[in-house]
Amino acid sequence: MSSSHRDQALDALLHPFSDGLLRWPAQGDVLFLRAREGAALHAWRQQAFACTQPFKPEAERLQRIGAELIDEDALPTAKFSLVLVLPPRQREEARALLAKACMAVAPGGIVIASVTNDEGAKSRETDLKQLAGALTTISKHHCRVFWTRADAAFDADLFAQWSQADKPRIQRSAEVPGGEFRTRPGVFAWDRVDAASKMLAEALPNDLHGRVGDLGAGWGYLSMQVLARCKQVTSLDLYEADARSLALADENLADAHLPVHCHWQDVTQGVAERFDAIVCNPPFHALGRGDRPDIGRAFIAAAANALKPAGRLWLVANRHLPYEQALGDGFAQVRTVAQNGGFKIVEAIKAAR
Repeated sequence: MSSSHRDQALDALLHPFSDGLLRWPAQGDVLFLRAREGAALHAWRQQAFACTQPFKPEAERLQRIGAELIDEDALPTAKFSLVLVLPPRQREEARALLAKACMAVAPGGIVIASVTNDEGAKSRETDLKQLAGALTTISKHHCRVFWTRADAAFDADLFAQWSQADKPRIQRSAEVPGGEFRTRPGVFAWDRVDAASKMLAEALPNDLHGRVGDLGAGWGYLSMQVLARCKQVTSLDLYEADARSLALADENLADAHLPVHCHWQDVTQGVAERFDAIVCNPPFHALGRGDRPDIGRAFIAAAANALKPAGRLWLVANRHLPYEQALGDGFAQVRTVAQNGGFKIVEAIKAAR
């Protein structure tokens, strides 16, 4: 989400400071969990702050305005006099993030969160109230903004429970090679194999060979299937913008019998390596809910540039997404292999020269 698009949750989160309801700490000991760059944040960009953001494009925007990125799973305890939070939609992930905020705030400090009304604002407000007790709440920009001062102890039992709510865990599934995979709440398709990726895996030919790339790899399902099905593959490179998903993919492929490289990267900016084949289930949204077919088209362009002559792209996409021109621009041959359940499987072959 660029600063050219209004970020209502971010605007609402920072409103109490611009309106004088709260003061930004003079010493700069501020932590922003799941921070996003935006116009409202620019007023405070001269104030030093640390932040967490696992989504690579947003992390890069934050770094460009001077924010310090830190490890969300290894936050210092009771350090920050102000902790700002933009909780995600997924319940366990959001609860864990609120618990981390309460762990990181110093005695007497403030934890403040903002959620849009249509993404669970009331539920997240109730969660923080359960952890911390009394809250101050305002409504702004179709969001609820709520904060608490860390003057009293948080609910210890609930804190212990929610601190572990999004921890990585083993999920068992007969649809995964080996019967299980490492996952955690909040990543895409964290508790299942998504139908589109499954359909692509079932369509993959067994003659993919050489160096293979997986663009938008998630927790590694398609790469696991490539390993299981395609015995002539010599190496795998996984590209994923979500650092949490990529860490899981790295673990899920830890026993691979060939070199595996994981890249925390925004594929829309291009891929430097060259491949004999690429598999891809591209995302069609960023941090919001609206369709973003431009992302899928950028993935297709990146795949075309990254493939060697005569290299093959195997792609799954929603049938309604307009990818035909991007495929025609980048590839010499394009064919629809299958269509079912709202998805389409496409094989695209790059020109031999």
